[in-house]
This record gives sequence, structure tokens and C-alpha cells, in this order.
Amino acid sequence: MEEEIKKWLKKADEIKKGEVDLSRDEDLSIAIMNIISLEEHFYFTAMKTNNKQYLEMLNSVRELRKTMLKKIVTNPKGEEWCISKHLLAASMRLIEVGTKELAKKSQEANNFFTSAFQLWSLFFAINHKMIETKNLETGIEKTGKKGGIMQKFSEIVKKVVDCCKE
Repeated sequence: MEEEIKKWLKKADEIKKGEVDLSRDEDLSIAIMNIISLEEHFYFTAMKTNNKQYLEMLNSVRELRKTMLKKIVTNPKGEEWCISKHLLAASMRLIEVGTKELAKKSQEANNFFTSAFQLWSLFFAINHKMIETKNLETGIEKTGKKGGIMQKFSEIVKKVVDCCKE
């Protein structure tokens, strides 16, 4: 496992040296998260109000999300497209739940935030080919601990992503 972590760090260093603009991708991933949330809100509003115009808006927003997601999820293999979308959607929802818990002064907020960051990091690990998706299952088995592989990706992403880069 130690050797695999060294490989990931090497790939992260290569990305950091200009192969990909991660600050752009970070901003774009957050935008995509919010677009996914818009899709959900248009759906629920259409169902609650029985106003089909919201479904038309949902479709327009979905097309925008697909266009934006293609800027990060390039040449997806297997289920990577859907995995990526769901990783971002789940991350966004966990951030929202964590924020609500934070308002309650709950210690649980940090658990939600940590999980959200780990999912978001896994999104980048997959889409910047830091690991082959076929190796994810093996990597999880090798770590033998909760959050093992996702925690490793989170540490790598913390090192290479700088949202303040203009």
C-alpha cells in the first residue's frame, strides 16, 4: 500500500506542475454541485406544484450540467460519468447537512464535512487518473480501515488543490 501511495503522490505532483488547472476544476466542481442541486429543486418543485414548466427548466439546467461536467470528466470509462455526478451530488448534500448541524453547534457537523471532502477528493482522484477505477476495490481491501483509501485521496487533494490561485 505504501508503494501505491507514493505513486499517487507522484501523479499529484505531476498535476500540480501544470498538467491540469485544479483551481479551475475546483471552482467548476462546486458549480456543478450547485447545478445538480438546481436539478433536484426543479424536480421537487414540479412535483409539489404540478407545474410542468419546472420540468422544462430542469431539462435546460441538466444540459448545462452535462456541458460543464464534460470539462472535467473526459474520456470516462465504464460508469465514471455517473460515478462522478453522484460523487459531487453526495458531497454537496453532505456539506448541506453538515452546515445545518453546524448551526445546531453539533459535533456531528465535522463528520459530515469530512465525508463530503473525501467524496469530493475521490471525484478528483478518478477524473485526474490518480488511480484506475478497477483498483479502487483492491485499494479499499488493502487499507482495511474505514475511510482508508478516501482519506489518502483527501490528503493528496489538500496538497495539490489551491482555490486561491488566479
